[in-house]
Amino acid sequence: PKIYNRMIVKGVVIRGAQLGRKMGFPTANFDARDLKVDNGVYYSQVRLAGKLYNAMSNIGLRPSVDGQTRLLETHIFGFAGDLYGQEIEVDLKLKIRDERRFASIEELQRQLERDAALCNPEL
Repeated sequence: PKIYNRMIVKGVVIRGAQLGRKMGFPTANFDARDLKVDNGVYYSQVRLAGKLYNAMSNIGLRPSVDGQTRLLETHIFGFAGDLYGQEIEVDLKLKIRDERRFASIEELQRQLERDAALCNPEL
């Protein structure tokens, strides 16, 4: 894994395909075409309304769902709310794996559950 010391990325939250929500991992998404960060899954943190949340972020093209645009997608543990149109800061702490294609959505969901356990020990 690559450890990033306070690699903070910012972006305005846009509406995605809402596939993460269907798998139990809703995400705040923003355009990542210009980010100078390796594609992959990261343990991250997000501060919202003065509270710090553990999060899990993916940067990349989402090959399992034939994504075309490089996005940063962040699932914020313990947060429920509408962030569309708001600028958020995502503090990437640790890369836990490379982005890869999964054979099925079910396989992707199982991997997300494993990733979530690494990113949020409170689960």
